[in-house]
Amino acid sequence: MNEWEWQLLEEKTAVDRVRVRAGEVGAGDRVQLLPKSGGDVLDLALAGKAATVESIEQDFEGKLHICVVVEDDPGSDLGLFRQPGHRFFFGPDEVVALPANQPGVRAAAHILVAGIGNIFLGDDAFGPEVVRRLSAQKLPAGVRALDFGIRGFDLACRLLEGPDATILVDACPRGEAPGTLYVLELDVQSPEFAPQAGAVEPHAMNPVNLLRLSRSLGDTVKRVVLVGCEPASFGPDEGRMGLSCQVRAAIEPAVELVESLVEKILAGEPLGSRPSSQE
Repeated sequence: MNEWEWQLLEEKTAVDRVRVRAGEVGAGDRVQLLPKSGGDVLDLALAGKAATVESIEQDFEGKLHICVVVEDDPGSDLGLFRQPGHRFFFGPDEVVALPANQPGVRAAAHILVAGIGNIFLGDDAFGPEVVRRLSAQKLPAGVRALDFGIRGFDLACRLLEGPDATILVDACPRGEAPGTLYVLELDVQSPEFAPQAGAVEPHAMNPVNLLRLSRSLGDTVKRVVLVGCEPASFGPDEGRMGLSCQVRAAIEPAVELVESLVEKILAGEPLGSRPSSQE
């Protein structure tokens, strides 16, 4: 694109909403993709998919393009960060507006299952391993299982999106027998999680510091549940990859536990806090 074309773009009036088939949409709205016939193989693959409008773009000729992120794309997060290959463009006549509460399609609010931990510190890899197993399975609509590792700031930013519920999966020592699983529903409005003065290390997150950081960025954190596992060892100072036998044996029960919690949250049932020994 040359300088003249850039100047034309700068002179264009920003468009927030656009008329589409069966309605009007803007950023954040949900649509169904109905690309025109005669397109390429990608159009065939995306036909009928549900997507979220990321933005409305206008080229130098004044033609409008709806930029979307496909909702069941496993790399949809990359699309939200404007990465190529995960953002797609359609004309207003190629999308249909969808209601926010239509069953089977992810709405703005959802359930986030977040794995926390450092895979180079022995049993601290519990959270990432549980989420890895969950990611390989078909989850209910609106449920995302993501491994955040030690990227606490990324997770704190994700909580700003306001998921209906967040399930944190982490190795947390509480004095139980190694491999013991427990469920704790955290009171995010508790003074314990209130933002505190001073910097919080974004790459060394425990659930307490994570929630403090999230609330300091914006008070949008809703329901938070912690699925923890008692570690046997985090390894020597120089680090160690691999789970202990006790924590390794707790992985599959933890996957089943998270799945049951998701079902209860979706059904509006109480969760309860309970330890569960895997010995």
